[in-house]
Amino acid sequence: MAMPRGHKMNQGYATVADGLDYRAISEIMTENGFKMNHATARNVLLGAMRSLAVDVLISRGESPDPVKADKIARMPQFQSGIADMLNDLYAYGGLDF
Repeated sequence: MAMPRGHKMNQGYATVADGLDYRAISEIMTENGFKMNHATARNVLLGAMRSLAVDVLISRGESPDPVKADKIARMPQFQSGIADMLNDLYAYGGLDF
């Protein structure tokens, strides 16, 4: 489902305020040897978010419903929470990029 930049969802805009947009991500990936356009960057990111959403549903004892996981994965609050968690892990030495 293609959405215009800054598409307004029920829970807020589908971009994280201090994050990169899909075009910037695709440019960085291409510069690093992974040819990628902005649509592919979006699909890869949403695929990863869906995977994490399924894990969250399972950890809560819920059915890993793909429709529910997709809805969760697209929520700006979920994406922002994942970004915050990764930033915290990186800041405290839990991740070595």
